[in-house]
Amino acid sequence: MEIILKEDVIGLGYKHDIVNVKSGYGRNYLIPQGKGVIASESAKKQLAEELKQKAKKLEKIKADAQSVADKLADVALTVIAKVSSTGTIYGSVNNVQIADELSKLGFDIDRKLITIKDVKTVGEHKAVVRLHKEIFVTIPVTVVADAPVAPVAEEAAPAPAEETTEAQDEAEALEALDEAPLQA
Repeated sequence: MEIILKEDVIGLGYKHDIVNVKSGYGRNYLIPQGKGVIASESAKKQLAEELKQKAKKLEKIKADAQSVADKLADVALTVIAKVSSTGTIYGSVNNVQIADELSKLGFDIDRKLITIKDVKTVGEHKAVVRLHKEIFVTIPVTVVADAPVAPVAEEAAPAPAEETTEAQDEAEALEALDEAPLQA
């Protein structure tokens, strides 16, 4: 089933795109929610005429998105997270934290436009910001611990040679008792 999208649908397409979807998805979700209409010949002609009229507006929107992308190109984010003693993050760093960090820098980016896998480790990661269907920016994200991570305690140092021999003597004595026949 061909649908003309009336608004951006994440994971499907952008406004004014003609997409193929399963019939149930189109009939039961997209059309009733007002997110799309059936792509009939008359609807396609109407879309073409509307796009001609909006060409200048779309160029302005694309230019604005490009200017934001140019500003974001130089941005590198640092996210501070609580970290366990093993170096793993409590919870994860996701698009919500990235949007918050960008807002602190003066960028008003919707969290739905940011794509990043849930980050569960400290280190370097990448987030993708889709500003327009043709314009996206990759932002480096560094996740750091809120407090220095204490190194994991190594195994206990070996005991001095004298104690080791005493322990061996005790072990040998226990083995000898186990092997000795019981006396009545």
